Amino acid sequence: MDLPLDGIKNNKILNLEKVYDIIKKNVYLAEQKLGHTFKEIVLILDNSNPTFINFSGFKRLNGSQILRENITYILNTLKSCVHETEPKKTLLHIFNSKFYLDNKSYNNLPIGLFGDFYSHELSFTLINSNDYKNFNNIFDMVNLKIKKILIKSFVNGANISNNHRTTDTFFHIKISEHYTKIFYFENNSLKFEQSFKFGSDIVIKDISKITSLNIDIIKNILDKIESYDDISEEDLVEQIFFKDSVYRKIKKRLIYKIALARIKEISDIILFKNINFTHYNKISNNI
Repeated sequence: MDLPLDGIKNNKILNLEKVYDIIKKNVYLAEQKLGHTFKEIVLILDNSNPTFINFSGFKRLNGSQILRENITYILNTLKSCVHETEPKKTLLHIFNSKFYLDNKSYNNLPIGLFGDFYSHELSFTLINSNDYKNFNNIFDMVNLKIKKILIKSFVNGANISNNHRTTDTFFHIKISEHYTKIFYFENNSLKFEQSFKFGSDIVIKDISKITSLNIDIIKNILDKIESYDDISEEDLVEQIFFKDSVYRKIKKRLIYKIALARIKEISDIILFKNINFTHYNKISNNI
């Protein structure tokens, strides 16, 4: 069920009592409907402003064998670096991103192999520690233990990888009406996500501002508009779209050009002038 959570603004819990009342009420309703008392939950967070850190550790082998103890040492060392770098944040996910033995990449941990130099990259996902404590506090109050906290982008990415077995490195872009999100998966690891406070409605608002047309009229026109090549310079929007409004002669190409200009601008922000996208797009040849 989707619940409007009063007491949360900009993904921050501002009123603990309000959020607690809503969760308590709806947990009770769910338990009554299903005839089951819940003791644990898996919490999936969306737009929680997570932090992403990628660290690499290494071990000089000098011809010896890679042991599990070597991997554990690298893991613990990198975790300590993360805690020192972000002392006010809590670790949610750790992903094994890349494994290199003597500059050769491996899909799995090369435990048991011999070499001279081993490099291991880990990707970490963190959230603000106060947010983490608030989530645990709220669900403790309704007698629910948080078994695990997941980032929604990771869940979505894992589903994509499951459905497309040969694809483990990709960008995913979701443009909703009021917001946009992009995230990047590499070797089945979530490397970064980024949210934007605009969606497809920004295109419609732009057209409305320039043409002075009603939002609903614009939506209906865009649903029916042909491809640009099929529109002549003289084609006008049909009178049928105006219904109870006063008909105005507006060229279809004008609407198309306004939309195209705004879409190009959005594309630049999300992709082509986005430092995160250009960074990961350059370092991976598998996209």
